[in-house]
Amino acid sequence: MQKLITLLLTLFLISACGGSDAGADSIESPTVDTPSLPDTPITPASLCEQTTSSINWEALMKEDCDDLAQYGLFIDPSTPSSAPVTPGMLYTLSTQLFTNYASKYRFIFIPEGKQAIFHPTDTFQFPIGTILTKTFSMPFDTQVTNPENEVLIETRLLIHRELGWTSLPYLWKNGEAKLVQAGANIPHTLNHQGEVERFDYHVPSRAECKICHQINKGGSSTISPIGLKAHLLNHDIEFNGETVNQLQMWKSQSQLIGLPELNEVAHAPALTDTSESLTQRAKGYIDINCAHCHRAEGFASISGLRLGFHIDHTSYQYGICKQPPGWDGGAKGLSYDIVPGDGDHSILLYRQELNSAKDRMPPIGRSLVHTEAIELIKQWIDSLSPTIGNCQA
Repeated sequence: MQKLITLLLTLFLISACGGSDAGADSIESPTVDTPSLPDTPITPASLCEQTTSSINWEALMKEDCDDLAQYGLFIDPSTPSSAPVTPGMLYTLSTQLFTNYASKYRFIFIPEGKQAIFHPTDTFQFPIGTILTKTFSMPFDTQVTNPENEVLIETRLLIHRELGWTSLPYLWKNGEAKLVQAGANIPHTLNHQGEVERFDYHVPSRAECKICHQINKGGSSTISPIGLKAHLLNHDIEFNGETVNQLQMWKSQSQLIGLPELNEVAHAPALTDTSESLTQRAKGYIDINCAHCHRAEGFASISGLRLGFHIDHTSYQYGICKQPPGWDGGAKGLSYDIVPGDGDHSILLYRQELNSAKDRMPPIGRSLVHTEAIELIKQWIDSLSPTIGNCQA
């Protein structure tokens, strides 16, 4: 009897829950409000990782790639000294920017359909999208000129993006160039005319790049190219098996507009070009090595020293009998930037002979003394007439 009662109660409860005839599949589950989960963000692939047979312009304009090869600037990414991808062009300067006797390989990439704008005395104006590459290769012996005598050290990029120029330093190792934001020091041994030099080659950080390349105007500081000026580009080069003027070639390749007749364009000769005057050779070297800082908008503007190629070299602002602020004269106790007729007592020469960090000029960019330049600049200062200044002993 007890079992019968239990069975009847069970049947009654099932019927009350609506389950008398229905199968299990027809039972409705209770509705539950669940919060909607946000979509998982999808990280877009880096522009640097795109593979293309042409230049990766989009990455150049928007990203600082870790690997130089990701920009696709050279046909052989491990050889940034030749064979740029179109529209890249090799260019050279008429006088030497000294960096520890390094060989330099410069290329410019101007986007198709755009041109640089000529300027008679200052850096040309370049369109957004312009890329400059400069590769430094250190020789083991300065008397030997072949690729087997050199080791790749660094490649620097200057990129003209929408917000202005930016710099990217790349360090070479095992055939690859990697971005080094903080710079690096690379030990190197160099034989220069029988004298062995052991030193650290310094790859500049991005912050140090700005020291040399900065232009201060209107309360803001930007960076700009240094060597792309008419007097440094106005010389003959080899192009497609012919000797042509470099500026004329740029014009013929639709890379430059506004170029006047060449006889109206200044020329800064090489340090070693004995067919040119001592003054022009010295001023050309001083311009490329010093004028980017020693100008009204440059890093060393407070010095009052103006060393551009077009500045009158007999003037006070060029250093004639001018006392520099903020420097004690060194061990010699010198007083004037240039003492006409007396190179040994001229600070301009002396600081190029010094090599301590606080005294040398330029302050970065070299670890060695450029002995050939020292000799020529001394000859030039010695040749100046003392009558052009009034230096007090």
